Amino acid sequence: MPINNRIADFHDEITEWRREIHQHPGLLYDVEETAALVSQKLKEFGVDEIVEGIGRTGVVAVIKGQKSDSGRVVGMRADMDALPIIEKRDLPYKSKYDGKMHACGHDGHTAMLLGAAKYLAETRNFDGTAVVIFQPAEEGGAGGKAMCDDGMMKRFGVQEVYGLHNMPGLPVGEFSIRPGPIMAGTDEFTITVNGKGAHAAMPHMGNDPIIIATQMVQALQSIVSRNVDPLSSAVLTVTAIHSGKAYNVIPQEAQFYGTVRTLDGEVRDLVMARMKTVVENIAAAYDAEVKIEIKEGYPVTSNHAEQTDFAAKVAKDVVGDSRVNVEQLPVMGGEDFSYMLEERPGAFIFMGNGDTAGLHHEEYDFNDEAIPVGTSYWAKIIETAMPAS
Repeated sequence: MPINNRIADFHDEITEWRREIHQHPGLLYDVEETAALVSQKLKEFGVDEIVEGIGRTGVVAVIKGQKSDSGRVVGMRADMDALPIIEKRDLPYKSKYDGKMHACGHDGHTAMLLGAAKYLAETRNFDGTAVVIFQPAEEGGAGGKAMCDDGMMKRFGVQEVYGLHNMPGLPVGEFSIRPGPIMAGTDEFTITVNGKGAHAAMPHMGNDPIIIATQMVQALQSIVSRNVDPLSSAVLTVTAIHSGKAYNVIPQEAQFYGTVRTLDGEVRDLVMARMKTVVENIAAAYDAEVKIEIKEGYPVTSNHAEQTDFAAKVAKDVVGDSRVNVEQLPVMGGEDFSYMLEERPGAFIFMGNGDTAGLHHEEYDFNDEAIPVGTSYWAKIIETAMPAS
């Protein structure tokens, strides 16, 4: 391209949409205001079809090229939801809803894909069908799965699907990607120890579930360091422990919970099996009972090789070869675009957000200077995948 001139012309307009979305954040599936804005803009652009309510509050639009009967259909996805965080920066477009903020840049993702939709509907400089996907509930609600479960891929005939996320610390105007696992599978665990309580002055009359739980927490740390191959990746983190309410009472129960992150199914199975063995044997040693509950989270986000090469090529066309890293290290955070990649081949790419606060930070803000880069990338995906004859 590099940056599309027509897209650069409405940089300010896309920025206004982004900031409007930023002021009205919604959590999980409660993104009605953002979804309504998306639908309104898509109607103004004159897209060929708009379907609301996919995945509860998701919006999907269809844009047909010069020859929509070419048989090619490519999907592009942006997430719309925010986070339950109190925004600290006193921005002129600060969140109007206390305790909710766009701390992950989904406002920027949505605005950029809207910008691409406007451009594509205006120019139609491609042969095939572009499907723009606006998804709710990425932040823990599996909105991507909900949209897939609603039959989105089959209904719109999507053949390939692409996703994008901003990355603080990566300079604006740069991209980073890799084939295979790029983001981790995420699971949550809750472990409950049922022991025998007693008066704090008579600990020998019980078996103290606090002592048992803390022994378990420490022992679980050995799983990654001593059971997982050092060349593989895994994270096991205990994030909370709860037990008791009084100074002079040893409680009957202790509970702790946390998360497991892995990049490989076999490693995940190993970690889960070892967790069960470790806690059950410690409980038995102290004559206590233990219950372990696993909540399966998002699958590994794994890029398909061919589509990764294609996405990297498009990114290079936009910003130049030297500004695209094709050896991005995997990130141990989770992403529910993984569900879409399980249904269709595609690729997930990181885009530079510059020197900003990190994702999920109370002082984070999407960098509006990145808007022409991301919007041009989206437009180029369609025009390159389905070139006009």
